[in-house]
Amino acid sequence: MNNEPLANMLRPKKLSDVIGQEHLVGKDKVLTNLVKNKKIFSMILYGPPGTGKTSIASAITEELGAKNRFLNAVVNNKKDFEIVFEETKIYGNIVLVVDEIHRLNKDKQDLLLPMLENGLITLIGLTTSNPYHKINPAIRSRCQIFELLPLTKDNIIKGLKKACKTLNGININNDVLSLIATMSNGDFRYALNLLEVAYYSTSDKKITTNVIKTINSKASSPMDEDETGHYDVLSAFQKSIRGSDVNASLHYLARLISSGDLDSIYRRMSVIAYEDIGLANPNMGVRVSACIDVCERLGLPEARIPLADMVIDLCLAPKSNSGCMAIDLALKDVESGNIGKVPKHVNAQAFGYKYPHDYPGNYVVQQYLPDELKNRVYYKPKNNKYEQNLKVTLDNIDKIKRSGQ
Repeated sequence: MNNEPLANMLRPKKLSDVIGQEHLVGKDKVLTNLVKNKKIFSMILYGPPGTGKTSIASAITEELGAKNRFLNAVVNNKKDFEIVFEETKIYGNIVLVVDEIHRLNKDKQDLLLPMLENGLITLIGLTTSNPYHKINPAIRSRCQIFELLPLTKDNIIKGLKKACKTLNGININNDVLSLIATMSNGDFRYALNLLEVAYYSTSDKKITTNVIKTINSKASSPMDEDETGHYDVLSAFQKSIRGSDVNASLHYLARLISSGDLDSIYRRMSVIAYEDIGLANPNMGVRVSACIDVCERLGLPEARIPLADMVIDLCLAPKSNSGCMAIDLALKDVESGNIGKVPKHVNAQAFGYKYPHDYPGNYVVQQYLPDELKNRVYYKPKNNKYEQNLKVTLDNIDKIKRSGQ
């Protein structure tokens, strides 16, 4: 009896067989080109379960024909890592794939870092957690980070149809495949497991809607109205907070919590604090970070309480996008080549530079922008209490400039 899961049996041997992730895999995409050029760098693949992290790692090592080892940061002990490092002395560079890399303890990290540094190990880390929150910065800085997105409904249906070709005598229609894809919520492994259980639980290999619902009565996920449901909910969450609609914000928060997608909530709250509230309440970013730390310690279901408090506060806070608009205007100049030369008195040599702290009020008139941009204005304060205080300072500086002092 072969008990190997269908998901393992069908694991891609080439990147072209990977389902979805078209932003990373496909013609002229970054991972495909790296393999094509026979060059691989240490990387971290992160994203929700069942989106292809292990499949991509396997396909990369298969196509490159690279010596490789697969370890799990939790299951495998320090000795297992030491064995791999000893192998590098025999074989040279080894591609080490580490699942759940965010749970790598200090002992294993201390072993891994020098091997990454001298190039004896090429690391492919896999994690469902945001590496910017969960992974040691020393490891993170040595890796390229690629985010894997939840698979669309069409991606999953395509993969299921391919899987059906390996199941002899299966009888299933498109409606049932669509139901499985909807229930999977972007998780292809879940979809394959459900298909496999349904196949072996029937005597005639005919899989119907009733068969699927008998196995899993979960009719749908709160995130699954359609193939873009996940991102629709996230978008509605942010827009509701931006629009100061407390009830809508809590509704979408509840949908995200029910799906267990805390990382997406954290990311959205963090960007909202700076993009939508910004300088209207600069302390909000710090408070969001504190909320995230508390939620990480508590976990669900208790984390729902600080999350609710924070979302209500974000919702009812004054809003300002002035910082976001200012940097976008500056970036537009830079990206269009409108940059000019750094003035001599503020470049690295600083010939003629006037040190502001030597002058009354710690301010002295001098030009900082290049000549081509010397009159450019990027930041325009909004009409909220905090930014009006900033505007007073800006106005005073303008007065000094105009007076020629």
